[in-house]
Amino acid sequence: MGVGDWYAPTLVKARFLVVSVFVLALDQWTKLWIEASLEVHGRSPVVPGFFDLVHVQNTGIAFGLFPADRELAGTLLLIALGCAALIVVSLYFRSTSEREPLLLLSLALVLGGAVGNLVDRILLRAVTDFLDVYVGDHHWPAFNVADSAVTVGIVLMLAHSFGPQVRRRSSADRARRRGLVQARPSK
Repeated sequence: MGVGDWYAPTLVKARFLVVSVFVLALDQWTKLWIEASLEVHGRSPVVPGFFDLVHVQNTGIAFGLFPADRELAGTLLLIALGCAALIVVSLYFRSTSEREPLLLLSLALVLGGAVGNLVDRILLRAVTDFLDVYVGDHHWPAFNVADSAVTVGIVLMLAHSFGPQVRRRSSADRARRRGLVQARPSK
């Protein structure tokens, strides 16, 4: 494989899929570590008054919404929704040009995170959450590495979506201004 082959379209995307695999591995490792280190509902302060490690089993979707309580029907519905989302993101990744690295990175983060939480949901009928950020008595819902990757991926996707539009708009404005300047009659 020559140097030019490293930049072949299939290898460009494969390098982004390595990010997905890294997110998945880190997510699963940290969840196993928390499950071995803390009892369910256990807590270990890291930065008192701001950040603790906890062990929560989330049977719902993000932030504990719509809990399935490990019931088979609810769990199967959440697994089906997760699989559908994974298919959509995978197809979007596949159709994205290798010339859009920010979008590929964002999709790779979302893919890795989605698979991480889907693995938990299939194996445990719940997702292990363990990061607890809070100020005083106000807690953000516990989350995990997969949730973080999905969130960062979505933020990057939004940045990608709005970034080019701003540039296109400013280019169109410049072109219009040039056209207006050129359209003025000379005296």
